[in-house]
Amino acid sequence: MIYTIADLHLSFGTNKPMDVFSGWSNYTERIRENWQRLVEPDDTVVIAGDISWAMKLNEINKDFEYIQSLNGKKIILKGNHDYWWTTKSKMDKYIKESGFDSISILHNNYYVVEDTAICGTS
Repeated sequence: MIYTIADLHLSFGTNKPMDVFSGWSNYTERIRENWQRLVEPDDTVVIAGDISWAMKLNEINKDFEYIQSLNGKKIILKGNHDYWWTTKSKMDKYIKESGFDSISILHNNYYVVEDTAICGTS
């Protein structure tokens, strides 16, 4: 199964909590609960941007740990608020060195999942 979600706006490594807005209270717990209930380990989830409020790559580790802990394979692409995003090669290196083996970067490349090609470009 392929799922898609966007606008997680995680802030585990920064001080910009989303729960100051109406309807966002306990949102990371609610995301985790629903994600784990729906997504199986062999499923794929495309996370279509605005992943983290971090400003620099060294601030996203806790947000990526959260994503890594969720079921399934994750394919992420850059959103307009993902200021921490560097080049694809730097992102791939960061992911590999950090052991985030369920996360892949979508940027000027593609992945085939089931019978579907998931493409990304800038």
